Amino acid sequence: MRSYTITEIWDIPIRVNTSLLIFLPILAWLIGSGQQIELYAGLIGGLTGADFDLAVLRAGSTPWLVGLLAAVGLFVSVTIHELGHSWVAMRYGLEIESITLWILGGLAALKTFPKEWNREFWIAIAGPITSVLVAVGCYGAVLVAPNSLQVPRFVLGWLAITNLVLAGFNLLPAFPMDGGRILRALLARTRPYGVATRLAARVGVLFAFLFAIVAVLNFQIILLLLAFFIYGAATTESKAVLLDELLEGITVNDIMTREPATVAASTTVDAFGSQMLRDRQPIHLVVDESGTPVGVVTLDDLKRARRADRDATVGDIVRDVPRVDPDADAFDTLVELQGAGGLDAIVQRDGELLGVLSEADYAHAMTIQRGFRSAVTG
Repeated sequence: MRSYTITEIWDIPIRVNTSLLIFLPILAWLIGSGQQIELYAGLIGGLTGADFDLAVLRAGSTPWLVGLLAAVGLFVSVTIHELGHSWVAMRYGLEIESITLWILGGLAALKTFPKEWNREFWIAIAGPITSVLVAVGCYGAVLVAPNSLQVPRFVLGWLAITNLVLAGFNLLPAFPMDGGRILRALLARTRPYGVATRLAARVGVLFAFLFAIVAVLNFQIILLLLAFFIYGAATTESKAVLLDELLEGITVNDIMTREPATVAASTTVDAFGSQMLRDRQPIHLVVDESGTPVGVVTLDDLKRARRADRDATVGDIVRDVPRVDPDADAFDTLVELQGAGGLDAIVQRDGELLGVLSEADYAHAMTIQRGFRSAVTG
């Protein structure tokens, strides 16, 4: 779903995902309906000594006001939690791309995660610590707030409890949640980073299955979504770390195709199909009449064009792709290209064409690296 930037804090874009906009009214209704107000009023009163008049909290539209304020307050708390991660990350010189609020909470997107165990430990634990501090602040506000402010006092008490729960839940070692990252950091003290990641990811997958079972037995849709998220994120990050290890020390220049097959933009799609068969190259560099590169075209582009218009030319289906430097790190370039929506690029230095980079180049490089490592370790 799409996300919308609503503000910036410390030059970090704060984004709200569409899923949150859909879920927020539902959450407000859940908090303000049924026995939730009575349950939390008793719990808050027991912890703080505050008295609540249930007749006031349940009067008219007050329950919906309570629910709305509590729901918004929760996601403000989640934002502060993510800012806690971001503040420590920035102290280490790491750049934060954005903070996104969505149905399952928040996500601070770092451009790069540190491999130093102590840095990851403090970045990961900063979020739960921040949530505990928010809980303490809300608890103190409940103690000093006058009894006449029934709604604000109740919401602050609810946020105090919820932030403690948020901190505790995030400390579960379900990688890639905060607790899982803390686990990886501790494992990385005595193990290689890749091994630590794989071990933490396995624990995360186990938690994902546990959450899924509990969710199905109790009909908890949110917990089921969280289980899918943890499973997907844990396996994805584990694969990303494996790729990083395989491509360590390798540049774009080491894996690119130096003499790419070329095709003129004026060539018809049918003629290009025959040329691709002869060239046996999965990617072709497209050039204009003057020989200047204008983009690339692949077998997938050819398939789509033939389904749409057999009279089209290569110029009609050419894709403009990023230009990358040959000395760029291969893994960092892979991440950037994936973020741009593809794995193809033209390799240039100071405007001079040196080659092309494609998914096939990465696949070939990783196959060789795996074979080499197996031979060395075997």
